[in-house]
Amino acid sequence: MSLLEVTNLSKHYEGRLSLAQRLTGGRKTVVRAVNGVSLHVNKGEVLGLIGESGCGKSTLGRAILRLHEPTEGKVVFDGEDVTALSPPALKAIRRRMQIIFQDPYASLNPRRTVAEIVGLPLALHDIASGDEARAITTQVLQRVGLQPDQIDRYPHQFSGGQRQRIGIARALVSNPEFIVCDEPVSALDVSIQAQIIALLLELKQELGLTYLFISHDISVIGYLSDRVAVMYLGEIVETGPVASVLDNPRHPYTQSLLSAVPEIGAKRAKGRVRLQGDLPSPLNPPNGCKFHTRCPLAIPICQTVVPVSQTVGAEHFAACHRLEEGHTLLEETR
Repeated sequence: MSLLEVTNLSKHYEGRLSLAQRLTGGRKTVVRAVNGVSLHVNKGEVLGLIGESGCGKSTLGRAILRLHEPTEGKVVFDGEDVTALSPPALKAIRRRMQIIFQDPYASLNPRRTVAEIVGLPLALHDIASGDEARAITTQVLQRVGLQPDQIDRYPHQFSGGQRQRIGIARALVSNPEFIVCDEPVSALDVSIQAQIIALLLELKQELGLTYLFISHDISVIGYLSDRVAVMYLGEIVETGPVASVLDNPRHPYTQSLLSAVPEIGAKRAKGRVRLQGDLPSPLNPPNGCKFHTRCPLAIPICQTVVPVSQTVGAEHFAACHRLEEGHTLLEETR
């Protein structure tokens, strides 16, 4: 059963013109950060969203929650169209939809105590106040591994891992059902990453949470996720059960991501896919398949025609013109 349904969601930004461009009548540019994304998240599962930095993952997560207003498309959460809600109705449903931010240093107000930071959603949603709010806050902080006597401290008095636990507590305190985890471990040391990942899994199981887990680390996605969606330049290019996508990737971009995972020994080095060039700018994305400028398997049709997502396995979909030919980058580069 789907808890979240996203249909053709886009988020475009108008680029700023320089003074010279304004004086010469230059036209505004459009940044297509997210472009026509459709996906679903089932109740109680973890959907991993993977892709290079700058591909639009975080923008998609924020657009789903309407922290960034979508340009077009629809987001349906538990049967309600989030994109059509009025501000009061949106405020009410946000109690059930929360986010854990990437940077535990920038996402916490340095002038507020932990009690104020974690307790703020309780006040915003009229859940509790005064001693009751403090008691709930203390309980949630203990659940994420912090001590009651730390409640009146400020963010600068905590380590990076502890700050991220505060961010998790803030997301949990309103008792949500769905949480966008926006690269919550990427800014942490490896040993601390493992602790935070274990905590998130424990919370999911105990509280019945549903996650959209955003990361550029495919190893983390493989460990945490039930299903995975692969994003490239604002578009989803492959989705499916995590075992199916990671064991049998069908899109050339997914294959390149997997081949880049470090391994000891020479076996992986022989099958490594080395992409040419950098991720194109969303200011001027390529026509046709967005990946064709870097894909060693690209053929003329890739330059002009957008590929349609096709079924390549049980609940496994990919968008590539060469799927029917059975080509894979890993086979051709060995």
